[in-house]
Amino acid sequence: MLVRIVKMGFYKQNIEVFLQNFEATKTRIRAFEGCDFLELYRDKKDPSIFFTYSFWDSEEALETYRQSELFNTVWSKVKPLFSIRPEAWSVDKMETLE
Repeated sequence: MLVRIVKMGFYKQNIEVFLQNFEATKTRIRAFEGCDFLELYRDKKDPSIFFTYSFWDSEEALETYRQSELFNTVWSKVKPLFSIRPEAWSVDKMETLE
């Protein structure tokens, strides 16, 4: 399993646009083949910073999503809203404690 963490910062006036877009697309992203989990987080100290946290079956599954029409549609709407360059990490889950 691959865990994908993406950090995004938005201009204040674009936050609601981003949240509306996420609301409209989150179910389709989560239902994309190979996506097993999706969450959205908001920074406690800076409300213009958000993180997505998603689980993917493999790097290939994530790459298939990144090459998909769905990703291109989502990204084309979100990209102009950024106030900072987005950052992304692909990591392996090492351990879970519950």
